[in-house]
Amino acid sequence: MDNPTVLVTGATGTVGSALVAALQERGATVRAMIRNPDRPVPGVENVVADLRDAESVATALKDVDGVFLNSPSEPDAAEVQKRFAGIARDLGVERFVLLSQYGARTDSPVRFLRWHAEVEEHVKGLGLDYTVLRPNLYLQSLLAFAGTIAQGFFAAPIGDAAVSAIDTRDIAESAAAVLTSAGHTGQTYTLTGPRAVTHHEIAQALSAASGREVVFHDVPAEQFTAALADFVPPWQLEGLVEDYAHYARGEAAELSTWVADLTGRPARDVTDFARDHAAVFAQA
Repeated sequence: MDNPTVLVTGATGTVGSALVAALQERGATVRAMIRNPDRPVPGVENVVADLRDAESVATALKDVDGVFLNSPSEPDAAEVQKRFAGIARDLGVERFVLLSQYGARTDSPVRFLRWHAEVEEHVKGLGLDYTVLRPNLYLQSLLAFAGTIAQGFFAAPIGDAAVSAIDTRDIAESAAAVLTSAGHTGQTYTLTGPRAVTHHEIAQALSAASGREVVFHDVPAEQFTAALADFVPPWQLEGLVEDYAHYARGEAAELSTWVADLTGRPARDVTDFARDHAAVFAQA
């Protein structure tokens, strides 16, 4: 698809903001879907819309060639995404890229994986030219622990399990490749980092990049929950604990080569992530 116009939902988020830049590098015209008009994405067309507002969604989708749908952090995320996909189909959107999650399946004990699988199945039945991206644990999720990492530690209920965690820049660049090239219709791509790493190994990478010791503490789920209870809504925190139990069971260590296959270069390693974000983790 030459010089497509692509609507990016969640354009101010971690993946969305990186995708805007990656699409521009590939010559695409980007339309950023935002909810707050006071936070426009620079250098592109911005459209103010809410996934729950069908009229604003239809306006955002008008005359676009492709769409990137990111999941909102809401308890009704599956229903919201399904409605959006239906509107995109009705408006004749040519290409639809859905951001899902590694291990998504309808019978998963992890609610987020069930929700993503539900959306996947719905999209597959709409007759869209769709592609599903299933990335593993985001390395950028460590940024939420920046405060404690700056103090020399971080903690989670994951034990010594290895996870093929991925840099969100690699997710964005993979999505940009799919949105601007042919041959991806009906495909589901699992996106991982180049190796599976334990949180102890992540701590070692952060230590090397920052020049000071960072250690990882495995903690019970109850302690993890108590530490985050004032900052994360209960439904989201319960799902996050389920996610970590999934990782701790060793269910997220599989590797794939799709980042390299789609982008033409290797996925970023945790050492790359740590080096590029060392300044963030150094701020106490």
